Amino acid sequence: MNSRSPSSSLRQPQPLLRRASSVNSRFSYAVSTAERGEDGNAPAETQIEEEIAEIKRYEDFTTIDWVQDAAQERLRRKARRRKTAGLYDHDKVSWRYQLRESYDAAQGWIVVTLIGAAIGMNAAFLNIITEWLSDVKIGYCTTAFYLNENFCCWGEDNGCPQWKRWTGFEPANYIIYILSATFFAFTAATLVKSFAPYAAGSGISEIKCIIAGFVMKGFLGSWTLLIKSIALPLAIASGLSVGKEGPSVHYAVCTGNVISRLFDKYRRNASKTREILSACAAAGVAVAFGSPIGGVLFSLEEMSNHFPLKTLWRSYFCALVATAVLAAMNPFRTGQLVMFQVKYDRSWHFFETVPYIIIGIFGGLYGAFVIKWNLRMQAFRKKYLTKWAVLEATLLAAGTAIICYPNAFLRIDMTESMEILFLECEGTEDYHGLCEQDKFWSNIISLVIATVIRIVLVIISYGCKVPAGIFVPSMAIGASFGRTVGIIMQAIYHANPDSVFFSHCLPDEPCITPGTYAFLGAAAALSGIMHITVSVVVIMFELTGALTYILPTMIVVGVTKIVSELFGKGGIADRMIWFNGFPFLDNKEEHNFGVPVSTVMTADVETIPIHGMTLETVEDLLKEPKYQGFPIVESPRTKILVGYIGRTELRYAIDRLRRDRTMVVNPQARCNFSPPAVSAVTPITPTVTINDLDLSMSSASIDFSRFVDATPVTVHPRLPLETVMDMFRKIGPRVILIEHHGKLMGLVTVKDCLKYQFKVEAAENPREDHEIAKGHEELWNAIESVAGWFSDKVASASGGRIRLGSSSDETSGLLRGNRIMDGDEDVGDDGLELESR
Repeated sequence: MNSRSPSSSLRQPQPLLRRASSVNSRFSYAVSTAERGEDGNAPAETQIEEEIAEIKRYEDFTTIDWVQDAAQERLRRKARRRKTAGLYDHDKVSWRYQLRESYDAAQGWIVVTLIGAAIGMNAAFLNIITEWLSDVKIGYCTTAFYLNENFCCWGEDNGCPQWKRWTGFEPANYIIYILSATFFAFTAATLVKSFAPYAAGSGISEIKCIIAGFVMKGFLGSWTLLIKSIALPLAIASGLSVGKEGPSVHYAVCTGNVISRLFDKYRRNASKTREILSACAAAGVAVAFGSPIGGVLFSLEEMSNHFPLKTLWRSYFCALVATAVLAAMNPFRTGQLVMFQVKYDRSWHFFETVPYIIIGIFGGLYGAFVIKWNLRMQAFRKKYLTKWAVLEATLLAAGTAIICYPNAFLRIDMTESMEILFLECEGTEDYHGLCEQDKFWSNIISLVIATVIRIVLVIISYGCKVPAGIFVPSMAIGASFGRTVGIIMQAIYHANPDSVFFSHCLPDEPCITPGTYAFLGAAAALSGIMHITVSVVVIMFELTGALTYILPTMIVVGVTKIVSELFGKGGIADRMIWFNGFPFLDNKEEHNFGVPVSTVMTADVETIPIHGMTLETVEDLLKEPKYQGFPIVESPRTKILVGYIGRTELRYAIDRLRRDRTMVVNPQARCNFSPPAVSAVTPITPTVTINDLDLSMSSASIDFSRFVDATPVTVHPRLPLETVMDMFRKIGPRVILIEHHGKLMGLVTVKDCLKYQFKVEAAENPREDHEIAKGHEELWNAIESVAGWFSDKVASASGGRIRLGSSSDETSGLLRGNRIMDGDEDVGDDGLELESR
C-alpha cells in the first residue's frame, strides 16, 4: 500500500510505553523517536516533516522547538549517510552525486558569502544616498546635482564655489531646511505605516528574541527589507536624533533571512536559520562601524544566547565578506569604511586617567537616564500616539530642524559631527573655530547645549515609527561631552603649563588632544546605553587603529559598566524586550527565587486521553487559540502521562486526513493517541481503522500515534525554578511538563517563568505607575489643548474650508481594517502583550 495515503487496516492496540525518568534520556530519545520513520517510509516521512515545518514557519508569535529541530537535522544527516553508504556498496557513485554532496557540505559557506556580499553592497548604497540627502537640505552642487558636498568639493577643506546654498537669504535657507527635513520624515513614516510596520525602530530587541527562537511573521521578510532600506536614509536625512547603525543590524538579518530561505537546508530547519541570523547580525555591525571583529563580538555579547564555534567562524566570515565588499565599493572615496573613522598617532598621559573616569561616569549616568525616560516616552507613545504615528514623526522632524539649525554642531549630520569632534586640531580643518583658543567659552557653551538638546531629542525620538537606531545618537552625545572635557583640560594646561600635574608633557608636541576625549566619550555613551563592554572596546579600536588608546578605552568602558550596573541590569535593547513583553529569558541575568517550579506551573491543563475522544471534540479543542499543545494521558481520571502532541502537528494530521480521503470521516469517529513502541513501524499518515465499508460510520477510529511525542521534556514539581529557566535557555523546548510518579501535575512555558519574574521584580521594586499615568494624562491633555487651539486658528483663517484632524478616526479605521497595524498592539493586561498567543 502507498505510504503517502491514509491506509485502511485493522490495527491491534499497542502497549503503553514506559518512559525513562531522567531528562537526558528523554532528550536522547527525542532524537531516536525522529529516526523511526526510516527505510521505505523515508520519502513520505521527509514530506510530512517539510509540510509541518512550512506550517510552523507561518505561525506568528510562537517559539520554535530546538529539541525537535535538532532531532530532524540528525535524522536528515543519518539518512544521507545511509544513502551514501548504499551507493558505495553497489558502486553507483557518479560525479554528479559527489558534486551534490560537496554542494550540500559547502551550502552554509555559500549562504554566508552571498549574504555578506549583499549586506556590503546595501550598506554602500545606503551610505551614499544618506550623505546626499543630508546635504541637499542645505544646498546643491552646480556641476552635478547628484553629488553631495564632499564629492562636489573634492580636495577642498572649507567648501568650494561649486557648492551653492539654496538662496543667498539665510531665513529662506532656514525654511528650506525645515521643509526638507519634514518631508523626509513624512515620507519615511508613511512608507513604514503603509507597507511594513515592522520596519520601524531599531529592530535589535526583536532580533534578539528571534535568534533565541521567537517567531515574528514578517519581521524579517522581503517587504521589511525593502522599506527599511528605502526609509532609513530618509529618516537619517530628516535630522531626527536617530542613527542607522541599529537598523543596519535589522536589514542585515532581513537579508540573511531572505537569502537563506532560497536553500532547502535552512528553509526546513528554523534552528539552523538562527545560526545564519547570528552571522548576519555580526555583518550588520561590521558594515555600520567598519569593524568586522567588533561585529562578531557584538553578536556574541549582545545578540545570541547560543554561540557555538561553527557560528563564530561563519559570523567572522560573513562580516569579513561584507566589510570587504564595502571597502571595494569605497562609498566615501577616502578608503574609510565609515565617515567618522580617524587615526591617532599620539600617546596619552597617566594624569588623564582622572578626566577619563569622569567621562566613564557620564556614560553610565547617560545610559541610565535615557533608558528610564525613553521607556516612559514609549509608554506614552503606545497609549496615546499609536493612531498618529506619521504625524508624530513629521512634527518631531520639524521641531528638531527648528531647534538644531542655529547650533553648528546640531545642524550637520551626526556622523559628520563625530568626524569633526574626533579630529586633532593640528593639520586638519577647523570647523567653526573649534580649535581656536579665543573661542574657548563659545565652544564650551555650544557643545554643552548640543549635548543637552541631543539627549532630550534622543529620549523623545527613539521609538517613533521610522527606522531609528540609538547607537550613533548616543555616540554623538558622548563625543560632544568628551570634546567639552578635552577643551577644558586643554585650557587648564595652557593656564598652568608648569604645574606638576602636567610634568609628563613633552615641550615639542601638544599635551592634550581634545579629539581623543571625544572618541572616549563616544565609547562611554555607547557602552552606557547598550550595557556592552568588550565589543565597544574592539569597535573603537578598529575605528581608530590606535593601539595606545586601548587601555584608556577599557578604563572608560569599565567605569561606565560599574555605574550602569548601579541603576539596573540590561541596556536599552533588553529593557525594550521587557517593555514589549516578548518571551525572552536573558542569560545575562541571575535569579534566586527560591521556589519550586510547581509555584509557577499551570495546573489546570487541557489533556487528551489515549482512547475515547471523538474527532469532533478534538477539533473543538483546536478552535481554542490559547492551547499550543496537549499532554496525552491514559485517562482523565488517572492522568498518567504518556506523551505530548503539538497543536500544529494535530491540526496538520486532521487536515491531511481529510485532504487524502475520498470519503468523509464521521465526526464521531474515535481517536487513538497511544504512542507506538520503539521497535514498531510507525505509519506515516493518520490511519483510519474501520469495521465495515462505510467510512461515515461512528465505528471508525483514527490513529494519531505517528504525531505523538512519546518523550516530552518533563521535570519533578520540586525542581527549582532557576533550573527550569536554564533548561529553557539551553535545551529550548516549547513547553516543559511537570510530572510526579508518572502523573501529570501541570506544565510550564517561558511566559509562565517571565510572569513570575515580573511579579517578583514589581514587588521588590514597586513603580510609581499611578503618578506616571497621571503625568502622561496631563501631558496628553496639554497636547490636545494646543492641537485644538491650532486647529481652530487654521479653521478660522481659512473660513472653515480647512479643518485639521477631522478624518483621523476614519483613517485609523481604514488602516486597521486592512490589517496595517503597528505590530505592538496590546492583547493582554498583565504585562505580557502576547498572552493570548
